[in-house]
Amino acid sequence: MIFRPEKHSDLGSIRSVHTVSFPNTNEARLVDELRTAYRLCISLVAEKLHDVVGHIAFSPVIVNRAEGAGLETVAVLPAYQRIGIGEQLIRKGLEACRKQGDGYVVVLGAPSYYSRFGFKSADSWELCYKNRYAEAFQAMELVPGAIPAGGGVVDYAPEFTAFDSSPTG
Repeated sequence: MIFRPEKHSDLGSIRSVHTVSFPNTNEARLVDELRTAYRLCISLVAEKLHDVVGHIAFSPVIVNRAEGAGLETVAVLPAYQRIGIGEQLIRKGLEACRKQGDGYVVVLGAPSYYSRFGFKSADSWELCYKNRYAEAFQAMELVPGAIPAGGGVVDYAPEFTAFDSSPTG
């Protein structure tokens, strides 16, 4: 398995991975729109035998002028799920966030899954998404103290407003 940044030639395969991995096309459309707006700060693929079998995307987020990254979505083709590819994509994505200088990462996803990577309830830092706390909204500091004291509302890229559902991981 090879993990690497996306290339232009991967775009159709990335869309397919998201389309077959989720019950609707929202995640695929969101990734496309973020890419078109140059708001994908990290976009990695998992490749096996020259085929894209997984993808992870991060975009910039801001809370009280402190910039971080939002883990927008991670998807793996059904035939390759439950063998650790998603976990490897997340770990490699978090490392890429560290390398590019992000102090924190947020995600909206299953706490039982994301806690293994170090995510905790975002309300631990008084962070919220769209003026409400959600059990599934989580954060982790890559740099201690990177999340502003007193928290606040996490602002995602404007492309999120076009979708009925919240960003997912």
